[in-house]
Amino acid sequence: MKTISLKIDDSIFGETEKILSRISMPRNRYINEAIEHYNKIQKRQILEKRLKAESELVKNDSMNILKDFEKIDYAD
Repeated sequence: MKTISLKIDDSIFGETEKILSRISMPRNRYINEAIEHYNKIQKRQILEKRLKAESELVKNDSMNILKDFEKIDYAD
């Protein structure tokens, strides 16, 4: 496990402390779970962007192939 120093805005810290007092969870565990959750969201967004870019490439290729097939059909 790594140790880090972290600066948190006062308002976020205060809100976190209020929540922690109600859910009886150690601050360290809460922050670890929050970062884990945020990492999952970021991974999904990265994947979504990559899939959109790849989908656009496939779309362009598909349209070009479709146009080629249309030319073949009209040649008869």
